[in-house]
Amino acid sequence: MHRLDALASHVWMVRTFVKHSEEAEDDEELMEIVRTLYDFCLSLGPAWTAQDAAEYLKVANKKLHRLQAAAEQFAEVQPQVSDHTNFKMAVRSLAAAVAEIARVLETTT
Repeated sequence: MHRLDALASHVWMVRTFVKHSEEAEDDEELMEIVRTLYDFCLSLGPAWTAQDAAEYLKVANKKLHRLQAAAEQFAEVQPQVSDHTNFKMAVRSLAAAVAEIARVLETTT
């Protein structure tokens, strides 16, 4: 649970970067990605607060598919959104965090 929470912090930072970027202001597709990242992180909060590892893992597993889809979608749209290094690195950061989240969840089930 602690490892997943650390990885979720990376998801949250990518979400925050994208949400506050000028590029996201009028881009509904980017904002849908932001909402999915937000939903993943927010959904883990109650189990984290209760320090309920079983519930935390259950929720993370339930939300993983949508998180993976959002990371893939972000990688697909990023070249059209911005060629700036910040966006390229955000794609890499999100992909790495999501891959590690999936790996950790795979080893716990």
